[in-house]
Amino acid sequence: MKIGVISDTHGWLDPRVERIFDGVEHILHAGDIGDPVIEIELKFIAPVTTVAGNVDIGLPFKTTELVTLAQKKFLVHHIVNPRALSEKVAEGIARQQPDAVVFGHTHKKLAEIVDGVLFFNPGYAGKPKFGAERSVAILHCDENGIRPEFIPL
Repeated sequence: MKIGVISDTHGWLDPRVERIFDGVEHILHAGDIGDPVIEIELKFIAPVTTVAGNVDIGLPFKTTELVTLAQKKFLVHHIVNPRALSEKVAEGIARQQPDAVVFGHTHKKLAEIVDGVLFFNPGYAGKPKFGAERSVAILHCDENGIRPEFIPL
C-alpha cells in the first residue's frame, strides 16, 4: 500500500501533488493545512486523514487522529518532538501502540525510529519561500514494514 504524506501546506496546494500522489490509497495531512478546501482537493486523489496544526484554529479538524492502513497504525499529530514527547503524545503512543507517528510543524523532513516507532515528518509543502526546502512523501507499506520515500517539490 502507498500512503501519501503531506504537511504544512499553509493554505496552498502545490499543483504537482496530484501527480506525485497518483496511485496512493490514502493521504495523511499532518496539520497546518491553512484552508479546508485543500482537504477537499486531496480527497479527489484518495481518502484523507487530516489533523489541525497551530495555524488551523477554528478549522473542523481534531488535533490527533489514529488510522489503521495496511495493518499498520498511524498516529497523526502536528507538533511532535521525538526526543521530548509531550504528555498527550506520549500517552497516545502508550495507549494506541502505533507503528508510526506522523507529524509536521518543523518544516524539516525526518524519518527516525525511536523505541521501535517510526517518527515521520514529510517536510514543508507550502508556497515556496526564502529558498526553504519543500517536500512531500510516500510511505510504502507491506509485509516487510514501512519504507519512507521523500519527494522534493
